[in-house]
Amino acid sequence: MFKHYNMDQVVLPLDLEIQMQENDIAYAVHDTVENTPDDAFEAFQRETGCPAYHPRMMKVILCAQTQSVFSGRKIEA
Repeated sequence: MFKHYNMDQVVLPLDLEIQMQENDIAYAVHDTVENTPDDAFEAFQRETGCPAYHPRMMKVILCAQTQSVFSGRKIEA
């Protein structure tokens, strides 16, 4: 069981001056992760304990790693 997440929710305030270009790597990472079949994530599911975040939420880390950013503190900044 994974925690529910919704990619269409807006939680953070958006700065409209900052817009991603259509050819940004973030779109490629998003499409790749979202098109991965659910069967690939079955090995990570557990029925006991607190529900974990869905592995698809790792997109943030994958996008940072494509830009050679590996530190969690640098990703946060």
